[in-house]
This record gives sequence, structure tokens and C-alpha cells, in this order.
Amino acid sequence: MKKVLFVLPLAGLLFSCSNTNSDDSSRKEGKGGRIYGGTLRFNETEKLQTLYPSLLTDAISSHVASQIYEGLVKLDSRTLKVVPAIAESYTPDASGMNYTFKLRKGVMFHNDACFPEGKGRELTAQDVVYSFELLCRNDGKNANFNNTFSKRVVGADAFFAAGSSAKAGSLAGVKAVDNYTVQIQLIQPSLSFIEILANQVCVIIPKEAVEKYGVKAHVGSGPFMIGNFAPDSSLINLVRNPSYYGKDTLGNQLPFLDTIRISYIDNKSAELSMFEEGKLDFVWGLPGEAVKTFVPAAIEELNAKPPKYILEHSGEMVTQMYEFNTTRPPFNNVKVRQAFNYAINRTRIVESVLSNEAYGPGINGICPPVLPGYNAGEIKGYDYNPELAKKLFAEAGFPDGKDFPTVKLVVNSGGARNTNVATEIQNQLREVLNVNIDFANVSFQQKLYDARYGRSDIFRSAWVADYPSPETFLSLFYGADVPDSLSVPSFPNTSRYKSAKFDSLYDAARTAKTTDEALTLFREAEQTMMNDAPAMILWYDENYRLTQGRVKNFFSNPMRLLDFSQVYIKDERKKDDKKKDSSTNASSAKEATTEEKKEGQ
Repeated sequence: MKKVLFVLPLAGLLFSCSNTNSDDSSRKEGKGGRIYGGTLRFNETEKLQTLYPSLLTDAISSHVASQIYEGLVKLDSRTLKVVPAIAESYTPDASGMNYTFKLRKGVMFHNDACFPEGKGRELTAQDVVYSFELLCRNDGKNANFNNTFSKRVVGADAFFAAGSSAKAGSLAGVKAVDNYTVQIQLIQPSLSFIEILANQVCVIIPKEAVEKYGVKAHVGSGPFMIGNFAPDSSLINLVRNPSYYGKDTLGNQLPFLDTIRISYIDNKSAELSMFEEGKLDFVWGLPGEAVKTFVPAAIEELNAKPPKYILEHSGEMVTQMYEFNTTRPPFNNVKVRQAFNYAINRTRIVESVLSNEAYGPGINGICPPVLPGYNAGEIKGYDYNPELAKKLFAEAGFPDGKDFPTVKLVVNSGGARNTNVATEIQNQLREVLNVNIDFANVSFQQKLYDARYGRSDIFRSAWVADYPSPETFLSLFYGADVPDSLSVPSFPNTSRYKSAKFDSLYDAARTAKTTDEALTLFREAEQTMMNDAPAMILWYDENYRLTQGRVKNFFSNPMRLLDFSQVYIKDERKKDDKKKDSSTNASSAKEATTEEKKEGQ
């Protein structure tokens, strides 16, 4: 989707300058006029869950983790292309199954008490091996093995199967050749492997931190360090890492910011008010009422130079859905799941509940249409068809809803949107199928827990792309790794959907030799899944992001990937104000002199 930029300044929309960053003149200037110092402030409407890499599963935690850790490679926040990070280069061999990574020299871990005298040491190839072994260890502290090294890296599945005894073993497919060279051997070629390595869960952490802190370890080599963090905290502070290796294209040592302050307020309207007061530097996911009233009222002033703030509007690689628990009645019946899908009027949800802050009519599959290179529109999804919904429901044994049990939907808090959508869907299903849906609003952490253990009938869910490929979305329905018992958690396939046909197509796509072949197979797998309807795909996110004009080098992207390493604060409006004041003072002095002359005459 084309990105539209609006520049919105002046009038009653000018925000208070109280609580803003200090004057640029008091801070150090780098090359190209870039400014060191200052604090970037933003808010999250859900609480951070963990910063332990192998346990990262939510976007909020990943936003913070991506600032404090780095992996061998990462995604460029502008282009979403893989770029070197800790590894200055990487080379696959002719077979595409052996990768050699050359590490940068002088990459340092954060200063921390886990090291002698609290001074961070140099990161080496042995740290890469250790971190990837953690990612493949079956120790109850790993939620990302299936999406990363499983069935990809030689020896990974054997290492995982060994459980806690793996501590004495080694991961066969990952070797430290010397202090600055790592080799990774794949089972077979994988077009997405490098993109997977760019994910926040594949970062490098020191053994000393894990041994001292366990899952509370948050020592990395990224541009920022944790100042304070607790899962229940309403405020997280990140501070500048003075030993960060990175430099920008002008040769400036990174990062520029002194601190990043992340607040937790579970209210989008309050968040927007804080932005208006100058207490936040950006907000995203504007409330529908803001899009309806606040934004159009400001469009007339988009030509102000320099802008007070900037509004960006774009489609995102984010899919919102409800997942069915397919392990038990009534949603172990495919016709019930299909009937629910046809009974939902997504257009009404998008227009009436979301104020068009999404796109949902004409839903095709789980992969959003902005996914690059993937023809998502070829997937046949579910339009609103109440008559077909009733027919399927009757065929499933529930004519006009007769004998259908009351089912429970679990949604998480995070602003009023989730509750409003649940209420609308509750009403629509009652109207079309004559069924009763009870819903419970719980914490995000509780919702994740309930979903993994299948402790409800329907779960509100969403997926933000881990990397720009259909594979990351379709991984939610891969059934080969789903446990048979509900006493064992299932992630990311929390619907516990199992289809031999889907799994076969998905596996074939992951190991395809060409991109075109992979995408064709992924589309076949996606259509298979959509026919079986383990979830109701509701809409794809669009994002309205407001940013204060003083924030520079901050790029938006459809993955909500945050990279603050090159962001700096520079309020150019202050300089213009000073010029205006100077000009006004000179003009006033001239007028005063003229008046004096008149009086003298």
C-alpha cells in the first residue's frame, strides 16, 4: 500500500513544549548537523513480558529487545532488507547449505555486574555458538525453536530432543572456526534462513549474564542498555551504550540519544493527549475518533516548514484474527468453523468499530496484501454470506443454533478496541447463527498462557511478521510439532490445527530452490488452511503514526520494526522562532525609533 505523508502544524494543534528535550544548543553536534543527547519517549498499551531472547513471542517485548541485543544480521528499518550487524559479512557456499560468518572485531557486550569489575568483554564466535545452543535447548525456557533452527540446522532437532542433558553436548551444525569466524550448516537450502537470523530471537548474549540472571538476563551488544526493567513496571528506561560499535554513513559514533523512556498506559486516547502535550515523541495506532476528527482538521496546515509533527499512514504486515480451539467440540467440526467465518460482516467491523483504521472487506488469507512479492489476493477467503453460514451450521447439526453450546472467547486488554470488536462479533453471531458467545477480557500475559494451553474455545490473536515472508504467517498452523496433550503448551500453533496436506506443502515451500516455487507452494498451503478455517481472519492493520517533527532519522515500516540507533532529536522550529523573534525585535526597534522621531517633531 502506498505510504501517504501528511505534515500537520500550527494553530490550535501546536503542542506544549513543556516536558520536551533540552535545547539543542546545550548538546554536542556531530557530523552533518546531527545532534547527540536527549530523550525519546513513547508508550506501549500492553506490558512487556520478557527480555530473554528465546522466550520472546510478543511485539512489545521485541521492540525493547531489538534495542539492547544484536544478532549476526538484522533488517534495515527502511528497506526491510537483511544487512550485516555483528557479522561484518556472510557467505553461503555453492550448495546453499553452508554459511560462513565473519564477525566484527571489537564488538563489546554491555558493561554489567556479570563481568569482572563490571566491564563488558569482547563478543566472539564462542558467544554465537552458546546463544544458538540456548535457542535449541529444550529446557522450558524456549518458545522459538520451531520457528528458527528446527528442521533447518544440522543437529538442532537432536540437540533439542536431548533436553536438559544437551548442556554436555554441542550443536553439530554451528561451529566456531576461530574467535571471529562462525560456520552454520543447514540440512537443506533455505531461502528464508538469513531473514530468520535477522529476527530478535536470534541475538547473541553472554554466558555470564545467563548464569548470573537466568531468564532475567538482558545484557547484549546493542546501541542501548537497560536502565530499569520489571515485567510489572509502568516505565522502562534505556540508556546509551557508550561502547556500541556502530557508526552512521557520515562517521558519527552511534547512538545519538542519551535515553529512551517507554511508558505503559492502557488507553489510546490518553496516549494521544500525552503526545499533544509534548510528553511523547510518537504514537501509532491512533484511535478511530482521532482519525475522523483530529486528522482531517489538521490537513489544511500540512505545508508548514519545518513541521511541528508528521503523520504517516500505511498498510502493515499485521493480521488480526480469532483462533478456534480445534481440539474439542464444537470447533473440531470444520463446518462450524466455516459457518462462523461466513457469518462475520468484516466491512461493518472495519467501518463501524474501527473507523476504517484497517482494511478487512474482501479478506483472502492470513498473509496481508502488503507482503512483498506475494500475491495474497489469489487466496479465496470468506466474504459475508449469512445464508451459506446458516446452511453450513445446519449441516453441522445446529439448525438455527439449536443445541449449540455457549462458547467462550478470550480477548486481551490493550485499549477499548478489543472489547468493542468482541461485542460486535458477539452481536453478529447471535444475529446470524443464533448462538451465544461469552467473552472474558484478561491481561495480555494471561491470554498468551490460556491460548497455549487451549483453555478456551476462541482466542483473540494477531501476528506481526517476524520477517517479510509468507512463511512467518503460515508457521502459525504448522501441525507437526503440536503436542497431543493440552497439558503441554503449543506455540505458535495455538489453534492446534493439524493437516498432513498443509504440513507437506509448508515443508516443501521452506526447502524450495527458487523464490517462485516457494511462493507457489506457500499459496497452496495457505488455501488448504483457509478451507479448513482454524481461525477467523478479521482484518489487516493499517497504521497512523504521529511523530514530533523534532525526531529525525526515524523510519516507519510495515513490520513495526523499531531501530533507534540512528535517531536524534533536533528541533528546527526553535531556530526559526529565534529568527522570527530577532526579526520582530528589530522591526519593533525600528518602529519605536520612528515614533520617537515623530514625537520629537
